[in-house]
Amino acid sequence: MLNLKDVTYNPQTMKLIFKVFFLFITSGLFAQIQEKVDFIRAEAVIKPIVKEKAIEGIVTYEFNALNDVSYIFLDAHDMEFTSVLLNHKKIDFLNTKSKLSIKHSFKKGKKYFITLKYKVFPKQTVYFVGWDTNSDMLNIDAQIWTQGQGKYTSYWLPSFDDMTEKVEFDINIEFDKDYTVISNGKLLEKQEKENTNLWVYSMDKPMSSYLVAFAIGNYKYVEEKSKSGIPLKLYYSPKDSLFVEPTYRYSKEIFNFLEKEIGVSYPWLNYKQIPVHDFLYAGMENTGTTIFSDSYVIDSVSFIDKNYVTINAHELAHQWFGNLITEKNGNSHWLHEGFATYYSYLAEKKLFGEEHYYWKLYDSAKAIDEAQVNEKGESLLNPKASSLTFYEKGAWALHMLREKVGDTLFKKGITSYLNKYQYKNVEVDDFIEEMELASGQKLTDFKGKWLVEKTFPFEEVKKHLTTKSEAIKVLNFIEEEVVIASSSYIHKEKIIKSYWDKTSSPELKSRIIQDYYKFLSPDFLKEALETSNLKIRRAVAKSTVKVSKELQAPFESLLSDKSYITQENALFALWSSFPEKRNQYLNATSNLIGFSNKNIRLLWLTLAIVTPEYNSLNTGIYYKELVGYTSPKFSVDTRISAFQFLNQTIGLNTASLTNLIIASNHHSWQFKKFARNLLAKLIEDEDYKQRIKLQLKELKTDNFRYIEELVSK
Repeated sequence: MLNLKDVTYNPQTMKLIFKVFFLFITSGLFAQIQEKVDFIRAEAVIKPIVKEKAIEGIVTYEFNALNDVSYIFLDAHDMEFTSVLLNHKKIDFLNTKSKLSIKHSFKKGKKYFITLKYKVFPKQTVYFVGWDTNSDMLNIDAQIWTQGQGKYTSYWLPSFDDMTEKVEFDINIEFDKDYTVISNGKLLEKQEKENTNLWVYSMDKPMSSYLVAFAIGNYKYVEEKSKSGIPLKLYYSPKDSLFVEPTYRYSKEIFNFLEKEIGVSYPWLNYKQIPVHDFLYAGMENTGTTIFSDSYVIDSVSFIDKNYVTINAHELAHQWFGNLITEKNGNSHWLHEGFATYYSYLAEKKLFGEEHYYWKLYDSAKAIDEAQVNEKGESLLNPKASSLTFYEKGAWALHMLREKVGDTLFKKGITSYLNKYQYKNVEVDDFIEEMELASGQKLTDFKGKWLVEKTFPFEEVKKHLTTKSEAIKVLNFIEEEVVIASSSYIHKEKIIKSYWDKTSSPELKSRIIQDYYKFLSPDFLKEALETSNLKIRRAVAKSTVKVSKELQAPFESLLSDKSYITQENALFALWSSFPEKRNQYLNATSNLIGFSNKNIRLLWLTLAIVTPEYNSLNTGIYYKELVGYTSPKFSVDTRISAFQFLNQTIGLNTASLTNLIIASNHHSWQFKKFARNLLAKLIEDEDYKQRIKLQLKELKTDNFRYIEELVSK
């Protein structure tokens, strides 16, 4: 043991001892010390620096000392602090590169102000997307946006990774005057300067740091008001002006429904929704400021196949469940995701009816059961459980709790729970206690079965669903009878046909085709194709690999359906089944694009390239266009499909190979993983390996060490 009496005084030695002492305090006593202070308010001025991909900022925190305490801490990753002031006076501090520590004699009952001036090059959480850093000209389509995801706001703003520290954040952001800046709270003013604007946003209630956010881009917005008077701002890029209605369809209805259904007024000043390019997830429920993937910016045709409704309702529900009341720790994560999923299902029930709702629950139950069969059953109280568990099993737990206690008492419990713990942190037992008080029932057995147990009672929920939905009941009958029927396909189809003729449910009919396609004759499928229902016709298109001659004519009609999934599947099936008519099919679909990920166009280009007799003089043009979709100009979804089509057919040229190498460092971990896996596969081919080596040299950067290690093996 080192005895300090034996250490000769040396400034560097003492500085080291001081730092070790601070590290001990921050690792062992951090939570205890922070409980002795209460951070109340923060006012930040943020300036993003595009060319450096940096943030310069000044933030002032107001806090009260609840007890005498000698230290305070803020989470701050890799930040350079040029000034730290306590009550407007300079004070010594220690920056450990993950925490900022300040030693001072803070007295119980006193109010303090700490002002931090800093600069940081965020390794995550802030994303500069689409900027040409080699040009002095700003890219009008470029964006900057944040994604705090639990505890990462401290990578751009000195703050608190601990969700239990709730602060009223007022965020001011200075940026180029040609761009729109959006953050949490109400926009108080926009101060115009010579080349920039300072956007002044203010909150009036506290929230956890991970919910602080901003987005910068070329945006306009449509403004509506909820029935209760809350301003609703729906942002969009000017180039997407025709997509505003289908993208945000039912937004106002969802807001009004959730506010009424939950029984507690929306707790924030306003509600904004902002689509961003290459977002990490479908959406994120930053307080009053949902950021979501622009892959959900859609046209009217897309709506039937892929729309924003579920994400829209899910992120809005989080404004109560997650933002108003927040988990204390990961053991209670169900209180966020299970609730948001359940209430989004209720919103869809309101919009699309009960049958839609029960089919959602049916699909949810099947997914949970499938994971369980693969030995992935999980407790809802497991902090490391999967998203499937937190979201879907959590929604089922709430559905069954409502069935158990009844609508009136369930709503009473929810209202009491939210009112009691508003702007505070909770654990699962807090919720269970409120539901027990409201219902007058002990919920010990419910908690054990639905929250604690790893197993999911699939047979029980399936039986429950058959009492709620006649269509689901019929599907179960078909399953039971087809399984025990003779091996004759004719006999099995006869059973299926008897139920088909009796139902008017398009959803049931589409699932019959999806589940039992191999038993269905051309006559059966022809009858299905004669319907005008897009869901049933889509089910046929998705299920068919080889089109028979007798189905050719009705199948060709699918190319004109208002469904991009139907058109895509029909084109490929027809092209594959009838080589003599390939030119005709390609001509008929040459102007189709599809979803925002260009699903039909990418398929069309690939088919045109590999069809020698089709416009052979233009093959090079088609290939160049397909390669172009691998570039960073396009969305992650588009690029993935383009890479896959190229790899499976004609191969990657120099440009697409370079784009793939660059993609291996993309901010989206899913896309990065895809790019690295594909590169690893390509490197198995010696020719590709040498070409990749050459491209790495041409890129002249050390940012691709992972790939360099792969090719050096």
